[in-house]
Amino acid sequence: MPLPFLTADRAFETADDLALPFDDRDRWRRPYRPGPWRVGVAALCLLLASFVLFAAVIIAFTASPPEAGVVFGIALAVIASSLRLLRMGVWVSARGLRQVRFLSTGTTPWDRIIAVRTAQQPVRWLGLPRTVQGQALILVRRDRSPQDAPVLLTTHNADFLARAGSFDRAADTIEAWAAENRRG
Repeated sequence: MPLPFLTADRAFETADDLALPFDDRDRWRRPYRPGPWRVGVAALCLLLASFVLFAAVIIAFTASPPEAGVVFGIALAVIASSLRLLRMGVWVSARGLRQVRFLSTGTTPWDRIIAVRTAQQPVRWLGLPRTVQGQALILVRRDRSPQDAPVLLTTHNADFLARAGSFDRAADTIEAWAAENRRG
């Protein structure tokens, strides 16, 4: 019995970038893959955490245990930060749309959403203060004015920088979720 997930002999399909159809629509799903920038930064943070953990072990054997505990705590904070960085993004389920940020998470039920649409506008480059012209996926809610509409995804964030096709597929998927769930 061949195990295609363990071999590289299967052809790459563009549909691999999309979320697979699933039966349990109540589970929170991210309808796109994390981008290379996000994964790369998280990998570098985990590499840093491994060095800090190694330093904690050396300190534990050569110095006082409280100092090793402090360094171990720093390593745990770096690991938790990198895991949170990987969870950031837009998640959907039958209950609503969830935007996970680094320090906060906001969930909007589908009945409070008027539209999810793509717009051309200045967007932040990798979340930094610098703005460039790009596309943004905007969430229009019933309880806010359209000028206060939060930006869910952009073509220049850590998931979609230099991956316009992936942004289009993710935006289309999230818009389809919104259209389907607003109907009921």
